[in-house]
Amino acid sequence: MNTGFIGTGSMGSMLIEAFLRSEALLPQEITAFNRTSAKAEQLAQRYPGLRIARSNKEVVLESEIVFLCIKPMEYKKVLDEIRDFTDPSQIVVSITSPVMLGQLEQLLNCQIAKVIPSITNFTLGGALLCMFGERVSAAGRDDLLTLLANIGQPIEIEEKLTRVSSDISSCGPAFLAYFLEHFIRASVEETGINEQQASALAAQMLVGTGKLLTEGGFTPETLRQRVSVPGGITAEGLRLMEKELKDMFNQLFRITHAKYDEDVAKVASLLPRPAE
Repeated sequence: MNTGFIGTGSMGSMLIEAFLRSEALLPQEITAFNRTSAKAEQLAQRYPGLRIARSNKEVVLESEIVFLCIKPMEYKKVLDEIRDFTDPSQIVVSITSPVMLGQLEQLLNCQIAKVIPSITNFTLGGALLCMFGERVSAAGRDDLLTLLANIGQPIEIEEKLTRVSSDISSCGPAFLAYFLEHFIRASVEETGINEQQASALAAQMLVGTGKLLTEGGFTPETLRQRVSVPGGITAEGLRLMEKELKDMFNQLFRITHAKYDEDVAKVASLLPRPAE
């Protein structure tokens, strides 16, 4: 399936490499364009056969599915460049959460989907949040979900739940990494364990915990209860966390939603409002 990528920055290149590593796509099935050509050329050097387009228009003309891997404020310019060259049989996939399906459907005559990936997809795991516009056919939906299933687990969500779902699946790895970073640093400072050993232990702990939650039949609550014996060491640590964290997670969702609303408003100033 000929697949195009407009934008080969952090997430665009991650998706390309994940599709290639999973063998869902061959290099010759991928066409990519990036404003900074060097980034796309580096991918072509690593994966001989991958085609570098000379423009966004060329990506659209050569692809059945086109992923828009660009920043929110770049959409107006890119959509203006490709709107006359899309086809009803094509699927254009936005990976940018503040851009609404309805806004894209107002400007493009093709099938529209939105997919929010995660850095975890680089290891061919984790979730991919999927939303579909009104014009997506049953066959188009199946084709896209089948492609995505090679690099993670596609999960369909309502568009109104984009932000909170992204906080969990896409921002979550950074939040957990921040926790582990400080967990490891404190262990070194307080006990003298070396950082390499502490990091290895923490990484394996995270892998094992993930398996318990996905394969072992545990929920976060039952896992906590299983590990924490009343009056024991773990219980003492949890008591401190309960006291210190308080409503931190509630604040986290409030601040990410506030930033999201700000981005949505900025995009709305450039793109038409979705049809009612």
